[in-house]
This record gives sequence, C-alpha cells and structure tokens, in this order.
Amino acid sequence: MPPVSTLQRRLGTADAVIIGLGSMIGAGIFVALAPAAAAAGSWLPVGLAVAGVIAYCNATSSARLAARYPQSGGTYVYGRERLGAFWGYLAGWSFVVGKTASCAAMALTVGYYVWPACAHAVAVAAVVLLTAVNYRGIQKSALLTRIIVGVVLAVLAAVVVVIATSGRVEPARLVLTDGSALGVLQAAGLLFFAFAGYARIATLGEEVRDPARTIPRAIPLALGIALVIYTVVAVSVLGILGAGRLATATAPLADAVRAAGAAGFEPVVRIGAALAALGSLLSLILGVSRTTLAMARDRHLPTTLAAVHPRFGVPHRAEVAVGVLVAAVAAVADVRGVIGFSSFAVLVYYAIANASAWTLGPSLARRAVAALGVVGCAVLAVALPTAAVASGVAVLALGALIYALRRLR
Repeated sequence: MPPVSTLQRRLGTADAVIIGLGSMIGAGIFVALAPAAAAAGSWLPVGLAVAGVIAYCNATSSARLAARYPQSGGTYVYGRERLGAFWGYLAGWSFVVGKTASCAAMALTVGYYVWPACAHAVAVAAVVLLTAVNYRGIQKSALLTRIIVGVVLAVLAAVVVVIATSGRVEPARLVLTDGSALGVLQAAGLLFFAFAGYARIATLGEEVRDPARTIPRAIPLALGIALVIYTVVAVSVLGILGAGRLATATAPLADAVRAAGAAGFEPVVRIGAALAALGSLLSLILGVSRTTLAMARDRHLPTTLAAVHPRFGVPHRAEVAVGVLVAAVAAVADVRGVIGFSSFAVLVYYAIANASAWTLGPSLARRAVAALGVVGCAVLAVALPTAAVASGVAVLALGALIYALRRLR
C-alpha cells in the first residue's frame, strides 16, 4: 500500500457554503424542476417543501456527525463508526455509484445548453477540464466555484425579475387544482436530488478548518439559502408556464423568459445554466473522489486510490479515476434517465446518515429529527418511479454481494 498522508485544512465557512451552493443550485434549478412538475403538477411547491423538511433533517444529522468525525468520506465514515463496517460500506457504495450518475447528468446539462448537437462530446470535455482543476488543489476548486455561484445567482435573480415584471404571470396557475399524494412524494424525491449538495461539505471534512465549528454552521446555511432560491424560482416559473408546460420543458427557465416576452434574455439564461451545471459538476467530483479516498484507505476499493499528492494535497489518483469513469458514463447516458436512480441512491445514503446520528446521544429532540430523516428518506425512495427503484435496488444488491464475497475471501 502506498504511503497515505492527511489532507490539508484550507477551507473556511464561506468556502464550505459556496461549495455546497455550487452543488445544489446547479442540480435543482436547471434539471429537476421539469420532472418534478410532471409528477406533482401544481402541487410542485408542496413537493419542494417536503424535500426541504427531509433535507433539513439530513443536514442536521450530517452536521452533528461531521463535527464528531471530521474526515473525508462523509456517511461512509459515520456509518462505519456508528453502525458497523457493512453499513458504512453500503453508504459509500450508494454515494459513489449514485453521484457518479449525478456527475454525468450535470456534464450532459452543460452539453445540452452549450451545444445540443454535440452534447456528449461537450460533456466529456467538461469532465476532463474540471478534473484538471480539482487536481491542482482544493483552494482553486473553491475559488472557481465561488465565481460560478456568483454569476448563477445573478442570472436567477434576473429571471425572477423578468417574470415578475412581465405582467403575464397568472395566479390561477399556482392554485392547487390537481395532483396526488404519490405525485407530491415523487416530486419531493426528485427534488431531493438537488438538495443533496450540502453533503459535499461533510465529505470534505478533512479539509475544513475548525470542523467542529465550521461544518455545523456551513451545512444549514447553505441549505437555507438554496431553499429560498428554489422556492422563489419555482413559484415564478410555475406562475408563467403552468404545470403542464413546465412538465414538458427541456429548458424550463429559458422557456419561462421566452413566455415572459424577453426572448433576447434567453442566451444569458442558457449561459447561466451551463455555469450552474459546471459548478455542480465541480463539487460532485470533489465529493466522489473524497469518498473514494476513504473507501480505498479501508481497502474496499484499490488501495492505490488512497494516495495524496505531495504538492497539491489532493487524492490525485482517486480524482483521475473518478474523472475517467464519469467521462465514460457521460459519453453514453441520458440526462433525465439518471435523476431517479441518483435520487434513490442518495436517499439510501442519508437514511444511513440519520440512523448513525440516532446513536450519538440521548437528546429526544435530536433523535426525533434523526428518526424523521430515516422515515422520510425511506418513504421518498420507495415513492420514486418504478424504474428508478428497481435499478437502485439492483445496484445496492450488487454492492452487498461484492462486500459478502470480499468477506468470504
């Protein structure tokens, strides 16, 4: 096994919040709103609220665990330490597999907004570029994410203003007239795909300064900011397009500004969407590579992936391996086809995180939050479309089989 050194603590609270926002904003606003509207109809805001409640439970549990175990790996480490080796492994397996699919979805989002005719080629190029950025060090990644998030927030604010001042928003489109409980739960599960960005803060725990103080502050702050942004944008787009048009939109925000009579602003929205997806992809690759590092340290993955670069202080072999895998998936995958699968895997990941947080202490309030998180994650996971549940269960079973075979050997 090659020598393993510890990562350097270079990230402060602001950097951690920005990395979390970079993940959440890119995934949700430009990708998940349309399929969520298809599931919930005009009840989309209710689905968003349900997803926000479950995400809050997960954020609270993750913050407590990350302060106790400030190491790379996130719930992989928490499950291993609190529940046992198998549950930690299952969490790590779910995260790596699910988030690899998420990385491919974000890369393809860049391709479809920038050059739809060559979306897969653009996606592969984006993965290669951001892998190279991550390879050079965590501070460069945080700086680039800060720039991207600033631009995207400005674009989203402009979209809301354009819609609000267009005079074409119809309040009747916001009336809860159709939908079902199952549809709301499906929408919440799909939107949860977007909220999972705060996990990046926990998985970078070994690179955060004063983690016992920084992580519990950064996770709820990033989640709260993202939830406010999601609510404002979702209500604005729903008011201008209606649930039916939003459900079938391939570029919801671009369609919204066009419907508001501001077609000239559409190119700006497309650039903002591409930047948002790039920011999300950047943070996703960071998180997957750090979980890969932690699993390689415990020999669940090839131990050569546990090496840390002596100059840049990053798990360079893990980052290159993740980049190659994501590029391969992005070359052939469908951008919408992976959202449900990724959501299922991430919900399993957070169910294990909440179960781990349950064991931390006797506080009734904290245990109630953890219990609600476990139940909520389980309900949202089984409520997802059948194909997503089936593929998710199959992948989890494969991971468990690999673990069992390794134990027997």
